[in-house]
Amino acid sequence: MKKVFTIILLSFSIVSIANAQSEYQPYSYQFYQKLNEDVYSTSTREHTAIKPYFVDDSLLRHHHDSLMNYGSDGKQHSWGYRKLFNEHLIDIRKPGSTFYADLLPDFGVGRDFSGKENTSITSLGAQVGGTVGNKIYYNISGYQSSAVEPLYVSNYINQVGIIPGQAYAKTYSTNGYDWSYVTAVLSYTPSKYLNITAGRDKTFIGDGYRSELLSDYASPYPFAKLTATLGNVRYMVIYAYMNDPVATSNAADNVYRKKFAVFHYLDWNISNRLTFGFFDSLIGYTVDDKGTKRPFDFSLINPLIFLRTVDASNGSPDNALIGLTGKYKINDFITAYGQFALDEFQSAQFFSNTGSSRNKYGWQLGFRGSQMFNVKGLNYLLEYNTAKPYTYSEHSYIENYSDNGEPLAHPWGANFRELVGLLNYSYKRFDFSGEADLGRYGYDLNGLNYGKDIFELYTQAAKFIGNYTGQGITTNLVYLEGKVAYVLNPKYNLRIELGAIYRTEDNSLYKDKTTLFTIGLRSSFRNLYSDITGYQAHK
Repeated sequence: MKKVFTIILLSFSIVSIANAQSEYQPYSYQFYQKLNEDVYSTSTREHTAIKPYFVDDSLLRHHHDSLMNYGSDGKQHSWGYRKLFNEHLIDIRKPGSTFYADLLPDFGVGRDFSGKENTSITSLGAQVGGTVGNKIYYNISGYQSSAVEPLYVSNYINQVGIIPGQAYAKTYSTNGYDWSYVTAVLSYTPSKYLNITAGRDKTFIGDGYRSELLSDYASPYPFAKLTATLGNVRYMVIYAYMNDPVATSNAADNVYRKKFAVFHYLDWNISNRLTFGFFDSLIGYTVDDKGTKRPFDFSLINPLIFLRTVDASNGSPDNALIGLTGKYKINDFITAYGQFALDEFQSAQFFSNTGSSRNKYGWQLGFRGSQMFNVKGLNYLLEYNTAKPYTYSEHSYIENYSDNGEPLAHPWGANFRELVGLLNYSYKRFDFSGEADLGRYGYDLNGLNYGKDIFELYTQAAKFIGNYTGQGITTNLVYLEGKVAYVLNPKYNLRIELGAIYRTEDNSLYKDKTTLFTIGLRSSFRNLYSDITGYQAHK
């Protein structure tokens, strides 16, 4: 983490102060869906597929500010009332800068009635942030946490070694863990056409709940990001430095477990209704699985989309992935969207439909909208996701499409089908949300790789022809979740939250059931996913 803070301090020393604000809103599906009516209106051309959003955008500013300042009635209130319901704990505003700071509590208890176990989370965090002039925005947040997790989550952690989407887990009991979670972002906008962001965080690409290209599921990673906007086109390049604790377990030095990644994404608003996007990525490494060092490939720095990917297809050892996105606003209240991710392609096998292990791809199709049943504030999403066996895996362990032991795209890895539906309703300070998730996927069988675990080598597939989605130990997942929250302070999403989860995962070998009820005092805008599959240990 010292490197992250050093980058931020150095950035402050080299940038100048001028005249365009670059504040952005941390990505949280629950909060972002409140902006649906604006960003998916047929009268606008907002670039919705790149998240987090820049809220200095004129379209978002008014609605965003109204959400952040809800309850500010202009009346005189005591200091304690303002800090609890309306303001940051420290909130300093001057003509040339702003500064805020908050404590971020995250406390909760629960009961898993199926497993007959109590759960809990005890987490205390803090954040500082603000603006310098009107071009620079910064935010640093961190948590120190401990938790007793439900059985299905603890099984995942015990095998992967990672708190889902957060950090390394230190075990203190059978299902009790300690961990730290830190993000840091510095955003600089020299002009309205360009933004430069650096730090340690996540990026999400897509208009859906999941992403087949780049999601916010895996742990935060150090990155530098350039985002350029010219008319109806927005172009983003991300350079990232990632960790892979699963790869090269016999390496003597952790540097052998490091890899570089570059992501390009071009979002083109053809009209107010129709948008297409083009994506590519490359995963490179400095040391291979045998411990042989490799010079840094400076061609990874190339900022042009698809150019480096062509080189990879011609024999480069890097892992290349390309993709397409699209959305169409049917009307002001319904938007259709989709994605296609292509990891590897053999035309002869692809068009003959023989189920080759080298035809690796995934796709998504969904609908989302606002004002369901003409109810203002009632938003919905219905989405289908699938990935063929062995998608996102590679011929060497270090190159798979992952960060810190978890997938960079869909959290289920590959060899799955998923149908997920979401409902969200906000009324004054109340937030209601519901999720129904139905999935089918295939685990490995008898030590053979059937394609779900992206950390296994696709060159060691159980079979090279005749593969199908769900092969192996065919497993069915039912996941139902409901939440009711009362937002105390919208500035940092401080809320009292009640939640319930009903989850079953069953196949021919076992049936796991969770019936969990929770209550807690939560805060921040982090996206943390509990709708994950069970997990088989990486070999």
